[in-house]
Amino acid sequence: MENLKEKVIELEHALLSLDINAAENVIRNANSIVSASQIASELISSTLIKIGDAWESGDLSLSQVYMSGVICEKLIDKILPPQSPIRKSQPKMAIAVVEDFHLLGKRIIYSTLRASGYELTDLGGGLSIERIAEIVKKEQIKILLLSVLMLPSALRIKELKKHLANVDVKIVVGGAPFRFDEKLWQEVGADYHGKDSSDALNIVNRIMEELL
Repeated sequence: MENLKEKVIELEHALLSLDINAAENVIRNANSIVSASQIASELISSTLIKIGDAWESGDLSLSQVYMSGVICEKLIDKILPPQSPIRKSQPKMAIAVVEDFHLLGKRIIYSTLRASGYELTDLGGGLSIERIAEIVKKEQIKILLLSVLMLPSALRIKELKKHLANVDVKIVVGGAPFRFDEKLWQEVGADYHGKDSSDALNIVNRIMEELL
């Protein structure tokens, strides 16, 4: 829809200018064109993916991308609160950064998935493999998205698979080591590999189709 494409440009400008009021106005105006679910999945999500791509290309600063995610979280919670029936019915999902505190990539993916109607738990960063396995078992997580920065952390996902050998969970991995070695995700036993937030959304949609 042409009008929605224009709104993506307007929202992107508002977010990168850190103008919350302008961003809310874009959402308010879009509400006269499309539904709340379309605003989330097509407007906010598309804008975040575009911003994420620009960061990957080196065209945006970390602070711009991070704050864009923060603002979008507030917008999403207003139009699609957790109890909203519009949110997609799904098994439990979580996202975490393995053994590192470089959280920006995780933040973008988290915001993009929530903007698309999914609920997921942000487990944070600096988590050991043992701690992640413990949470997955306790909370009965069915879809686990993992971001890694360094190769040693990526290789430890093999160990995580052993801890979760008898657990029904799909593991999606992403991060620099998996971009450098396109076969690494298979070597560590992950179920899926994504390069960015757009990939993550497509993968989660695919898993949902398989589970339903």
